[in-house]
Amino acid sequence: MQITATEAKNRFGSICALAKVEPVFVEKAGQIDTVILSADHYRALQANQNKTSLATRKKEFENEFGDWIAAQNSWVEKNGIPGADLRPW
Repeated sequence: MQITATEAKNRFGSICALAKVEPVFVEKAGQIDTVILSADHYRALQANQNKTSLATRKKEFENEFGDWIAAQNSWVEKNGIPGADLRPW
C-alpha cells in the first residue's frame, strides 16, 4: 500500500495495523520516502541479511587468506607449536 506522509501522520494506528499484513510505502513530495514494516518482517529481513553477509564474508576471507593459512598450518605440522614446551607457572 502507498500513502502520503500526512495520511500516515493522521492514521498512524491503523497504518501500523496494516503494516502487520503488508509493507506500507509512505510518499513525501511525490517520492517514496519511508517504508513501514511489521517487526516480524523486519527481523526476517535482518536474519536473511546476516546469513548472506556472513557467508559472503567467509568466502572473501578464505579467498584472501587461504594460502597464508595453509602455509601456517603446514609449518606447524612440520615444526610443532612454538613455545609448546614452555610452562607459564
